[in-house]
Amino acid sequence: MLNSNPATEDMIRDMAREARSGIRHIFLHWTGGHYGHNEDAYHICIDRDGTVYVNCKSFLSFKAHTWMHNVGAIGIALLCGYDAHCWAPAGKDASLLDVAYENDHLARTDCAVIDYGEEPPTRKQIEVMAKIVALLCHELCLPLAEDTVMTHCEIAFVDGYGPGDGDPDMRWDLWFLPEPDTLGGALYPGGLLLRAKAQYYLDTAEEA
Repeated sequence: MLNSNPATEDMIRDMAREARSGIRHIFLHWTGGHYGHNEDAYHICIDRDGTVYVNCKSFLSFKAHTWMHNVGAIGIALLCGYDAHCWAPAGKDASLLDVAYENDHLARTDCAVIDYGEEPPTRKQIEVMAKIVALLCHELCLPLAEDTVMTHCEIAFVDGYGPGDGDPDMRWDLWFLPEPDTLGGALYPGGLLLRAKAQYYLDTAEEA
């Protein structure tokens, strides 16, 4: 069910409460497509300006967003990433890399290199995704942890189809993301960044 009408925070909150007993994971993606091109494979999509679309009537609805993990899971995607590419250093376990660069001339031989293409994740998309994760975790009573909230790249490493694994259907959604406070132009591990931001929003909401 593709939805062309922006979702509200209250709508997401109510849907999360209704699905509370059936959700065990949240998986974070990008579509690998264009800005403004909503995708029905995900429960929630976020456009470049932070506009949020909910593509289901229930978060318990089946969506084919994450291989082998589509039951009891919410898929959230940023509408971006068209023609993006990544390179993992030879001879390294890509799942253990903790730094990447957008420009290969800045990268060391032990770093990943990322080319986001012409439609990269925007700062607004990243912040809105983190806010939605915080809202969902609160309303679902779901712990905000690295085994409950994961990027597609993180779960792809677990299941053997991440960068460097040699799988022709490799997925690397949100492997690394830009963070303005990172020194030297380095990119930050996407899962760590999004969970940290979500934790901030969760803590802020609980203090209010």
